[in-house]
Amino acid sequence: MATPDLSANLQEEATCAICLDYFTDPVMTDCGHNFCRECISRCWGQPEGPYACPECRELSPQRNLRPNRPLAKMAEMARRLHPPSPVPQGVCAAHREPLAAFCGDELRLLCASCERSREHWTHRVRPLQEAADDLKGKLEKSLEHLRKQMEDALLFQAQAEETCALWQKMVESQRQNVLTEFERLRRLLVEEEQQLLQKLEEEELEVLPRLRENAARLVQQSAALGGLIAELEGRCQLPALGLLQDIRDALRRIQDVKLQPPEVVPMELRTVCRVPGLVETLRRFRGDMTLDPDTANPELVLSEDRKSVRRGSVRQALPDSPERFDPGPCVLGHSRFTAGRHYWEVEVGERANWALGVCRENVNRKETGELSAGNGFWILVFLGSYYNSPERAFVPLRDPPRRVGIFLDYEDGHLSFYSATDGSLLFIFPETSFSGTLRPLFSPLSSSPTPLTICRVKGGPGDATVP
Repeated sequence: MATPDLSANLQEEATCAICLDYFTDPVMTDCGHNFCRECISRCWGQPEGPYACPECRELSPQRNLRPNRPLAKMAEMARRLHPPSPVPQGVCAAHREPLAAFCGDELRLLCASCERSREHWTHRVRPLQEAADDLKGKLEKSLEHLRKQMEDALLFQAQAEETCALWQKMVESQRQNVLTEFERLRRLLVEEEQQLLQKLEEEELEVLPRLRENAARLVQQSAALGGLIAELEGRCQLPALGLLQDIRDALRRIQDVKLQPPEVVPMELRTVCRVPGLVETLRRFRGDMTLDPDTANPELVLSEDRKSVRRGSVRQALPDSPERFDPGPCVLGHSRFTAGRHYWEVEVGERANWALGVCRENVNRKETGELSAGNGFWILVFLGSYYNSPERAFVPLRDPPRRVGIFLDYEDGHLSFYSATDGSLLFIFPETSFSGTLRPLFSPLSSSPTPLTICRVKGGPGDATVP
């Protein structure tokens, strides 16, 4: 019979006198009694002492609570041997007494022991039925408000679903618009391409026979002249009788020789390569750009806003450095390109000559030879009535542009020049594998009051004006 007594004693020793449950984080007071840390903390709710022991009422001037780890292990053993039985509904879990009151401050049910504890002395504690009647009225008002909220939520949900469906229809309609418009544009571009190729073929058929006729006529004249020259050379080798034999006829044929110059055929192509809307599309890749004065040749004069450059007649006293172009009349833009697509426009006005393009950042800026791609330069030179590039032959031009657009696609190795006025292609470099950092290059070449001016970007990409 000793075993049940030992078990009961273990349960009793492992039970807190306040919550009547197994100890949780037990602590010991100065008088030697043990309680759960949370239980004694609630019991000693006042900020200042003295503090009375709930069991023996001995006063302690300070909150001296020492952890009791052996007792915590004992409580854990008792909990394993005798798990706490489920608390019936309506019974306090701490004191195993009926729940008969309600705390309005903490909004929880209380038993008689809970109600008598110091923790609830200043709280609004009422009987169950009185508190239930009061809270029932509040809950009914809350239910009315929540039902209204539910109606609004269902209405908003229906509107949201309707909006989603409408949005999907709008997106689908716009998707069809995009597909239709781009398909139409592709057809228009194909038609435009065919028309341009047809015009170019017609122009070729119109001019090429005249050029070939000129060439054939010159071949005939050259052959006749060659025969006459050979005859005269042979006659000069003959003795006097042979030389003078039929000399009148020879002299007449010499006098009759008249070289017919070839017909003058204009070499400027009337058909230009112009893709509708291309320049407007390229303007999406515009960015603000300024000139770098540290790279400018001493003969170049830059505007205060670093947007314009012209070649002056006086060499300025500027410090020499590897970054400065000299003797080449060039200046670089501040922008540096290592990837992506870039587009900028330069107002050239009525200048007789200029050079624009890009170069590698590490080029020799003291270069005196040809600025070619082999030396890290990709530039287009305008010389009065034609374009020239070290990579291409002369390109005659009928109507020089007043504004030039330059487009660089770094990854595709693409560099092209356009007339920003009418969108026609001026020049395109062969596909190039760019590497390293590229920078825009500007050169006014000769002295002129008309500067080269970088067109400003106004508002955003594609919206640009000339300063």
